[in-house]
Amino acid sequence: MGPTEPAGGSAVRNTDCFSPECLNKLKDIMYEMKAPAGSHLFWEGDPADKLYYIQSGRVNITKSSDEGRHFILYMYQEGDMLGQVDPFRRSEHAFNAEVAEDSVIGVLQQKDLEILLWQHGELAVEFMKWMGLVHRMTQTKFRDLMMFGKHGALCWLLIRLTNSCGRPQPDGSILIDKKLTNTVLADMIGATRESVNRMLGELKKANAVSFENGLLIVADVHYLKDICHCENCPKDICRK
Repeated sequence: MGPTEPAGGSAVRNTDCFSPECLNKLKDIMYEMKAPAGSHLFWEGDPADKLYYIQSGRVNITKSSDEGRHFILYMYQEGDMLGQVDPFRRSEHAFNAEVAEDSVIGVLQQKDLEILLWQHGELAVEFMKWMGLVHRMTQTKFRDLMMFGKHGALCWLLIRLTNSCGRPQPDGSILIDKKLTNTVLADMIGATRESVNRMLGELKKANAVSFENGLLIVADVHYLKDICHCENCPKDICRK
C-alpha cells in the first residue's frame, strides 16, 4: 500500500512518506506525553535520543543567535515527526523545540526504534526516506533564505504556508489557517517586523495577498512564485 494521503486539503505532513502499516508500527512503540504551550520538548545541547510524533498541537524548531535573534526554522503540526537520532554515535540537539500550542506528543526512544528497524526491512527503507525528506527540506529552506533576498524569502514562506496549513477558497485563493503575527513571520525568514510589514503592504497593493479576521489569504500564488523563481518543488518538501 502506498503512502498515506495528506489530510486537510493541500496540507502535508512529513510522515506521509510512511505507509499506514509502517506508521502504525512506529505508533505502537510510542509513549504519550502532554506538552503545554510554552514548554520545550528539548533544548539545544540536550541528548538526541528520541523522536517526537505530534498527535495534536504544534511545535516550532528554533535557533537563537549570539546577538539574541530568534529564528523559527520549522513549524511542525499534527501528523509530523521531529527530532534527530544518530545510530553511529551519541549526539546532541542543535536546535530548540518550543511547544507553540497545547500538544499531545508520541515519544519514540532511539533504542526501541533501532530494534524495530532491525525487525522490519520495509520500515527501515521508509525511515531512510523520511530522513532524506527532512534533509531536503533543510537544504531548500537555506536556498530560500540565501538566493533571492528577504522579499524572495517572504514569498517562499507564504508559498510554504499554503502547503502546510492552507485551505483553498471558492474564489481560488488560499487561506492560511493559522494566526501568525508579522513578528513570527519575521522570525521565520530572519528579518525585522518592520520589513515584513512593508513587504506585506507591497504584496497587498499588488493584490497578491489580503487579510481576513487576522488571517492571511494568498490571492495570487503565481505572483509569489515569479518573485522567488519558484522551482515547483513537491509539496512534501515545500512546506514550513
